[in-house]
Amino acid sequence: MLDLVSAPRNGTSLVSTVMDSIRHRIESRTLAPGAKVPSIRRLAEALGVSKSTVVEAYDRLAAEGAIAARPGSGFYVARRAQPLTLAEPGRRLDLTIDPLWIARQALEDTDSPTLKPGCGWLPADWMPDLAIRRALRGLARSEGAGLVDYDSPLGFAPLRRHLAGRLAERGIAVEAGQILLADGGSQAIDLIGRFLLEPGDTVLVDDPCYFNFLGVLRAHRARVIGVPRTPAGPDLDAFARAAAEHRPKLYVTNAALHNPTGASLAPQAAHRLLVLAEVHDLVVIEDDIFADFESEPSPRLAALDGLQRVIHIGSFSKTLSAAVRCGFIAARPDWIDGLTDLKLATSFSNGALAARLVHRLLTDGSYRRHVEGLRGRLARAMGETARRLGTLGLVPWVEPRGGMFLWMALPDGLDSAEVARRALARDVVLAPGDVFSPSRSAGRFLRFNVAQSANPRIFAVLEEAMRG
Repeated sequence: MLDLVSAPRNGTSLVSTVMDSIRHRIESRTLAPGAKVPSIRRLAEALGVSKSTVVEAYDRLAAEGAIAARPGSGFYVARRAQPLTLAEPGRRLDLTIDPLWIARQALEDTDSPTLKPGCGWLPADWMPDLAIRRALRGLARSEGAGLVDYDSPLGFAPLRRHLAGRLAERGIAVEAGQILLADGGSQAIDLIGRFLLEPGDTVLVDDPCYFNFLGVLRAHRARVIGVPRTPAGPDLDAFARAAAEHRPKLYVTNAALHNPTGASLAPQAAHRLLVLAEVHDLVVIEDDIFADFESEPSPRLAALDGLQRVIHIGSFSKTLSAAVRCGFIAARPDWIDGLTDLKLATSFSNGALAARLVHRLLTDGSYRRHVEGLRGRLARAMGETARRLGTLGLVPWVEPRGGMFLWMALPDGLDSAEVARRALARDVVLAPGDVFSPSRSAGRFLRFNVAQSANPRIFAVLEEAMRG
C-alpha cells in the first residue's frame, strides 16, 4: 500500500504520488500488461485520497499510454510494457567527443545538479520569467491570440514588421515581406540548407565554429571545409584559397560575438569577405543570434551586402527563452518565396503562439529592459570568470566585446577532451575545443559560458581534471 503520511496535502502532489504508485507497480510487473488496475473507489479508500484525485491520476496515466480505459469495465495496464528497468543508467563517459557531444551532455538531464559551464545558454534565473508569464496571461485573455489556428505562411505579420524595424537599426534595409519566421535559429539554418544544398556540395565554416553548424551540414550530406578564424574574422587568404579550390555553395558564420571565440568581424575584413563571396559566387549565411548582447553593433554583412548574397538569421532563444522557439530568416524576395514553400512542405505552419508572445515582449518594453540588464551582468561575469581561469593558467584567445563566451587555451601539454571527460565524471560539463573544429585542431581550447561559471566548484573540478 502507498504511504501518503508524509506527502504534501495538495491536489497536484497527491495526483503525482498516485501516478507514481501505479507506474511503480507496472514497472515492477506487480501489474502485468492487460491486468486491471484497482478501481477508482477502491484505490481512493486504500490511499485515503478523494476519488477525484484518483480520476485525474488515471486520466493522466491514460494520456501517457501507461493504462487504457475500457468503457463499463475500468482501467487496464496497456498491452505494450516498457522494458524492465533496474536502475537509471549513469553518464556515458566513453561517448565520442563529436559536434553534438556538448548538447547530449548538457541536455541529458536538465533537472540534475550537474554544473554546465560548457553549455550555450543563460541560466534560468537570468531569464525574464515574470515578464513571460505576464505576457502569456495577456495572450490568454485577448481575442484572436492565435491559440488554435494555423499561422500565415510567412508568420505573424506584426512581429515581422517589428523585426524589420529592429534590423533597420543595424543598417539592414528589409521589408516585412522579406522576413520568414522559423522555429529558432537551428530550423532556419536547416531550411536554408534544404533550399540551397545538394548532397556533396561544399560549405565553408569558420574553424572553430558553432558545433551545430557542423551537425546540421553533415545531416544535409554537405562537404564541410574549415577556414581558420582570426580575431578580426576568417583568415581571408585561406578563405580565398578554399573558395578557389573547393567551389563552395555557402559560407556560414557569426559576424558578431562569434561562437565559440567571442570575437567580432572587423570592418575591413567584412568588405573583403563580401568581395571574395561575389568573385567565387557563394552565398553567406550570417547567424546573428547574439546580436542583442552587443552594446555597440559591429559590422553586419547583410547591411553591407543589401541581402543580395547574404542571408541573415536570428532568434530569441539565447536572450528570451529556449522554450519559446521563435527565429527568423531575412533574405531577398525570391529566396523567401522558395523558403516559404519549403517550410510549408516540411512543417506546414509556424509557432503562432510563440510569435505572438515574442511580439508582445518586444513591444511592451519588457525585452528592452531585460537585455539592458543582461549586458551589464554578462560583463561582470566575463571579468570574474576570466580572472578565475587565469589563476589556473588558462589564457583567453581574445577579449570579447560582450556576450557569454570565453575561448580559453589550456597550458601546454593538456588535451581539452581528456580534461572534459575527467570533469564530466565529477558532474561538470565542459566544452572541449575539437567539438567546434572541423579540422580537429583546437585540442588545447575550452569554451566557457561566463553566465554558467559562477559556482566555485567548477574551478576546483577543473583544476583537478587538469592535474589528471
